Amino acid sequence: MTVGWHQRRLVAFDTETTGVDVETDRIVTAAVVTIDPLAGAVNKREWLLDPGVDIPAEATKIHGITTETARTAGRPAAECVHEIRKALWEASAVGATVIVYNAPYDLTLLDRELARHDFTGLGPVGPGKPLGPVVDPLCLDKKFDRYRRGSRKLVDVARLYGIELSELDAHGAAADALASARVAWKLARVYPQIGAASVDELHAAQVGWYREQALGLAEYFAKQGKTEPVSTQWPLRPARVEVTQ
Repeated sequence: MTVGWHQRRLVAFDTETTGVDVETDRIVTAAVVTIDPLAGAVNKREWLLDPGVDIPAEATKIHGITTETARTAGRPAAECVHEIRKALWEASAVGATVIVYNAPYDLTLLDRELARHDFTGLGPVGPGKPLGPVVDPLCLDKKFDRYRRGSRKLVDVARLYGIELSELDAHGAAADALASARVAWKLARVYPQIGAASVDELHAAQVGWYREQALGLAEYFAKQGKTEPVSTQWPLRPARVEVTQ
């Protein structure tokens, strides 16, 4: 019997940050969670960073980390982002599938943090090493349940697929990473096309699916008279955001 990608080792990544701009905001907490579905084993690595800037009150309300806490208990951001990249690379090197909910956000933010601290970025993200392939449960959920109304936030999508992630747990990087992996596993069980695909095939398909979704969003913005830029790149945005008209 063929073992699907979702039944082999998964490594899930999530961050909590100072804001939502991947070019300028900073990572405050991060988690890399490795899951072996067949063995039922879960291993968590977590980081609390001193981002080197003040954490806005709005961000603190979401993840609970204040500027004072980050400065006194957090470690230097440069050390942490290097360790995070190393953890992701090592997991990918042994064949783990990288799970990131809304991958262009977290992976791009990490890439920019690495550049900010004079490291090279993430490198190839996809079937080519050192990182990838990637599965993005948000992209998959939008593709296979396109017309469903309601929130696509992780806490709500997890609940839809029978995965409990309370509001108290949500916005904790480790809890969100684990929930993301569980949503990916459930999607592979609910939709045979996802579970039966090789992970490299799935990665390549998501590149196109995300572009379609982004172009649809850009069209919606245009109808609303909005001029917000929309990137069509997945799972990692280039340094300059691609703008669609």
